[in-house]
Amino acid sequence: MPELAEVEYMRKRWNPGLGQRIEGVRLHAKAGVFRGTKPRLIARYLTGATFIASEAAAKQMLFRASGGVWLGLHLGMTGELSVQPAGYLPRKADHLVLEQSGQALIFSDFRMFGRVQFAVGPEAPVWWTEIAPAVMSKHFTREAVATFLRRRAKSPIKAVLLMQERFPGVGNWMADEILWRAGVHPRRPAGSLTPVEVAALHRQTRWVADHALKTIGETFADPPPSWLFRHRWKDGGRCPKSGEGLVREEIGGRTTCWSPGRQQLP
Repeated sequence: MPELAEVEYMRKRWNPGLGQRIEGVRLHAKAGVFRGTKPRLIARYLTGATFIASEAAAKQMLFRASGGVWLGLHLGMTGELSVQPAGYLPRKADHLVLEQSGQALIFSDFRMFGRVQFAVGPEAPVWWTEIAPAVMSKHFTREAVATFLRRRAKSPIKAVLLMQERFPGVGNWMADEILWRAGVHPRRPAGSLTPVEVAALHRQTRWVADHALKTIGETFADPPPSWLFRHRWKDGGRCPKSGEGLVREEIGGRTTCWSPGRQQLP
């Protein structure tokens, strides 16, 4: 599933549409991505509106249009945004097509685990404002992280890092990268981390998010070989720091990779 940096990169794919009028809307009204919305209203309010801004938060994207229109997109596992030439004929998986002069903005999702959200009004909708503060924001403090870990003291730290109410945008590979850099074993109960380890976890969460946005978020390039990211799925993969063999097991319902030499259970 796309994480913080992948979502930021995908959001920028629609940048050519900013400042342009939406001439027409095509959509698959019965597609699962429209669950909880009214597709006919999406078509009605977006037609004739002009895209004015976009932003990403956690694993979601927001596109604002004139007339107080708010369009939210969640990519799920297979969602993708693209820009196609005018006259483009939508494929089966192209569930939302916004036609503009000379181009079309496409939201595709062949497995339909993604989601389209929609609202009209002067204020941002609740589904956007209730997203947890970003890990790069001033609200993501060491104290806030420590409190959150104490409340989930018995849960494996890997599972806790995937909880979007405190670590928005962090997914499977980011969680493994953070724990590897902090030197914390993914099976450690969240409440067992020392103040020094909590500080390292907080610091590395922000570092990984920042540098992922500067690489994946900008050009969709992989981070450098010094990251666990480049080695975690390789059979026989080795730790970039210690050179020891990496281990992969399921923890918290997700395939997890770590380096036994750096991340040890007490």
